[in-house]
Amino acid sequence: SSPHLVQVRERIRINGQPISKDLFNKYFWLVYNRLEETKVGPAGVVGVLPPLGPPLPCSPCSAWQDPAHASMPAYFRFLTIMAFHVFLQEKVDLAVVEVGIGGTYDCTNIIRAPVVCGVSSLGIDHTSILGDTMEKIAWQKGGIFKPGVPAFTVAQPERPLEVLRERAQERECPLYLCPELDDFEEGSRALELGLAGAHQRSNAALALQLARTWLQRRGCQGLGELKEVRPSTELLGGPVPLAPAFQLTDAMIQGLRDTEWLGRTQVLSHGPVTWYLDGAHTTSSIQACVRWFRQAALSQDKPHDGSEVRVLLFNATGDRDTAALLKLLVPCHFDYAVFCPNFTEVSVANNADQQNFNVTLENALTRCLENQRTWTRLLEEKVGQDPWLPSPLRVGGLLQPASPRGSLLLVPAAPRPLNSPALVFPCLAQALRWVAQGRDPQLAAPTASGAHPHPAASSGAVLLREAAAVRVLVTGSLHLVGGALRLLEPALSQ
Repeated sequence: SSPHLVQVRERIRINGQPISKDLFNKYFWLVYNRLEETKVGPAGVVGVLPPLGPPLPCSPCSAWQDPAHASMPAYFRFLTIMAFHVFLQEKVDLAVVEVGIGGTYDCTNIIRAPVVCGVSSLGIDHTSILGDTMEKIAWQKGGIFKPGVPAFTVAQPERPLEVLRERAQERECPLYLCPELDDFEEGSRALELGLAGAHQRSNAALALQLARTWLQRRGCQGLGELKEVRPSTELLGGPVPLAPAFQLTDAMIQGLRDTEWLGRTQVLSHGPVTWYLDGAHTTSSIQACVRWFRQAALSQDKPHDGSEVRVLLFNATGDRDTAALLKLLVPCHFDYAVFCPNFTEVSVANNADQQNFNVTLENALTRCLENQRTWTRLLEEKVGQDPWLPSPLRVGGLLQPASPRGSLLLVPAAPRPLNSPALVFPCLAQALRWVAQGRDPQLAAPTASGAHPHPAASSGAVLLREAAAVRVLVTGSLHLVGGALRLLEPALSQ
């Protein structure tokens, strides 16, 4: 799976657990050296597909920083090769492989005869690679369909579903629609899901169908039979047939209940500070995140013994429409909006798993300033001419600290502390420390040295220190959530 949140080993798991550091180190160098040995020709070309883009370095190998090793597969492709090698050498019974981006041209799509394929709910993302419409994205996703291999999808908008059906028909793949999770519930007994959020119910329904297909391959009985579908007839121009619901085994019921997935609708209660972590980064997933957050946090009664402060911690990367994402978050009525890059610390030299050499600190901070300006504009549009709201940002010249490694705090002018002043920090550690104000035992208290003094920041610090409850939503990027987890749950780095 990808991306990882805290450590790269999370991407390659056996029996649900990331492979050990020793195992990762062993197979990394085995694959790396094998690729070195099999280079051909004077150009030193490796016998794999060329990289789609610049690689991202990771430990334990720094070779991608060396031009002499430029012919190595890109970061994700290398890890895909390595994962397949690990699964083969460790003799796993079943490998569940998540595509990186899209499907048709993704390097995971070299599997010619999988047991089963699944396409979850479609959303607009990676538009520069996959296309800017749901139909184009559906075409890319349908590229994983294989002749004679059953495939499942969940409820989709009409036209994207038609594209999936057409792709299945041209590839002679029997495609089925998953029934709703409600159809698996017997009588009044509701299935419990370990993952919060209504959108996880469709994911669970898809997971059940994929598991059923594997179990039937293994000879298990009584799990519902699929009707034989001839793609050249029934799928052509007709509706996608509905897969059967079936009686769940005790193991399936327990599996749904016990499912954990870090960084997705995750709640960390650290004393008076509660962190709500969700790596949503598309319009549809942010909508789901807002529904979850409002139910999980905002529906709770205000504390009787003091105030509640709500904070948004946000960052978005790539070609995503940040304004559209932030607009969806406005109704949560945050008292503060904090923006920072995905860098855990301003200096990431000792944290190779969190590095991204495609993005400089200055570029990342510029993006944060744009988000800050967008948030302020959205609040102005919402409230109109409220004189208490911050005036439009004038950020020219602000992004010039004495040292790019120094502390930095940028906030728009605001005549009073509340009403969502927007703050920009140069890294996650500084942002989290400011929000927690020493009240989270995992985080040190913030220091004022080097920061640009500002009334909103100092007033906010007082309110955060005195509030009976501080509720913080961290969202917009899985990499942001991963960096936050690394600081908030140090055990995950072990």
